[in-house]
Amino acid sequence: MFANVLSKGKIGSLELRNRFIMPAMGSSHGESDGKVGQELIDYYAARSRGGFGLIITEFACIDLPGKALPGQLMIDSDEFIPGLTKLAEVIHKEGGKIVVQIQHSGRQTTSSITGVQPVAPSPIPCPVNRDLPKELSIEDTYQLIEKFGDAALRAKKAGYDGVEIHGAHGYLVAQFLSSYTNRRVDEFGGDLAGRMRFAIELIKNIKYKCGKDFPLIFRISGDERVEGGRKIDETVIISRALAEAGADAIHVSTGVYASMPWMVAPYNVQNGYLLNAAAAVKNAVNVPVIAVGRINDPTMAEEVVARGIADFVSLGRGSLADPEFPNKVAENRIHEISPCVACMTRCQGTPGIIPGDRGVSCMINPFTGHESTMKITQTGHPKSVVVVGGGPGGLEAAWVAAARGHKVTLLEKNNKLGGQFIPAAVPPGKHELARGIRYYIEMCKKYGVDIRLGIEANADQITTLNPDIVILATGAVPIEAQIPNEGIPIVQAVDVLSGKVMLGQNILIVGGGLVGLETCEHVLSQNRRAAIVEMQDSVGKDIHPSIKYFISKSLAENHVEILTNTKVESFKMDGAICTNQSGQIKLSGFDMVLLALGAKSYNPLEKDLEGKVKSLHVIGDAVKPRSAVVAIEEGARLALGL
Repeated sequence: MFANVLSKGKIGSLELRNRFIMPAMGSSHGESDGKVGQELIDYYAARSRGGFGLIITEFACIDLPGKALPGQLMIDSDEFIPGLTKLAEVIHKEGGKIVVQIQHSGRQTTSSITGVQPVAPSPIPCPVNRDLPKELSIEDTYQLIEKFGDAALRAKKAGYDGVEIHGAHGYLVAQFLSSYTNRRVDEFGGDLAGRMRFAIELIKNIKYKCGKDFPLIFRISGDERVEGGRKIDETVIISRALAEAGADAIHVSTGVYASMPWMVAPYNVQNGYLLNAAAAVKNAVNVPVIAVGRINDPTMAEEVVARGIADFVSLGRGSLADPEFPNKVAENRIHEISPCVACMTRCQGTPGIIPGDRGVSCMINPFTGHESTMKITQTGHPKSVVVVGGGPGGLEAAWVAAARGHKVTLLEKNNKLGGQFIPAAVPPGKHELARGIRYYIEMCKKYGVDIRLGIEANADQITTLNPDIVILATGAVPIEAQIPNEGIPIVQAVDVLSGKVMLGQNILIVGGGLVGLETCEHVLSQNRRAAIVEMQDSVGKDIHPSIKYFISKSLAENHVEILTNTKVESFKMDGAICTNQSGQIKLSGFDMVLLALGAKSYNPLEKDLEGKVKSLHVIGDAVKPRSAVVAIEEGARLALGL
């Protein structure tokens, strides 16, 4: 079924065992001095062991003034070779191949990170970093070309199988390529040929120093998605020139810092959203093309290769969600794949529950990034465990405990599992949360969790099971509005999303957090009209900026009225009386009020069970309302410690 994506492939002289690639992604798992440590080795080794044909390590900076982040990997000196060598050896031992991505940030950094003024092809500041760069002289430019070549040679000495030039995402090489950032009039600018010269000279320098048979991948943004930025037609021309200069593969991405929501796309963006760009490049070059961009389903990955859209598929966040993705595809265990749901949490800087844990991980799979410290090992003392609540936190705790050899019974009051993930999967673009639920259910079944649905457990029922350990994962319930009402129907967002309530035609939504905004999108998808009232000075304060960007765009295009700094004083038959800085206002023309005011813990069993069971634990929202990230990691860590 997956013959094409599992077939061997070649990039230059490098043969790969399959078409699955882990692309470069900043992980924050390296050492603070930019060296490779054991934590990073374990992180990448898990992906090679999981079957990825090629690992492209996160960007390594070729010159200190081009450093993008504190703790970024460095490759500007021979002192970094020993750590890089150790990493390459481990990846090879696990059966994979490894390429290092070499990079310079150009204007997309700040002096607070590097200690010096940023440099760029032209003195045009990045609208995100907002630090005026110094224009590179011709001499400086040629020195940087040499430094890229020297960095590639260090990679070869360290035993790497090739390098990838980071010519995408608005970094230095991309800045030379684009008229958005390059306004030079010398040999490195002026026209397309001039703008391409820096990249072409890099390729020539690397091939000269490392040999023509040393594989070189070039990563490029097909569309920079900014006003005045490069579009795909020009990228196609550039890609052909890069291939003719010696690039052995083209890796097609998108965006720059100023278009970050597109660069690392959230769930609002459709799967495979960059495949058209990859196909356009593929049609123009005679070297392999690597596709990327929310390819997180094995069926889509197979189609990309089978139809010739691209030769290889990069699974970025997919490789974080499940390092065993290729192995599970090869073994036809696709329902055991822990899915990337594009939630923009642990892979985008949201910290874990352990103080100081800011390295990349995954909401669905909290084991990611903790390969050294979170391991499922068989217990020497199997216990009887009862989990109350079948939401994501309870499901995670249940399957991990069962995988360790404990006898686990899970009690859920509803007739299906998933908890808050069920309604959360309903708004537009959120459907992949359902894959997360399915994954947890699959793992519970695999390890023999006794799942009992339709049971609203009480203390007597639980004690009758004679458990050694009880885990309460009963979640939270919506906050009700204590506001006078003259008769307009009032419903909770969760009830609308759960299919318990039929929507009216004109909906007044009270609450502009994540639930309120996403439910508003759902209302719009049902061809209804909506308006939002929020007490704070802005909506979406609890939302990742990229998710908020697309939701805000959607609401604006649908002309949704949003009233901030506005408090509802009372509900009327057709709307509400509110107050804001201008005084009292009346909102009318509505036939339903939808509440999205947040949640409160639901934990009715803890007091009843105290002193009646041997060991009692509470996790997730049952402790206090927090995110699913917290609930799932708490469930996993608790199960590992039983």
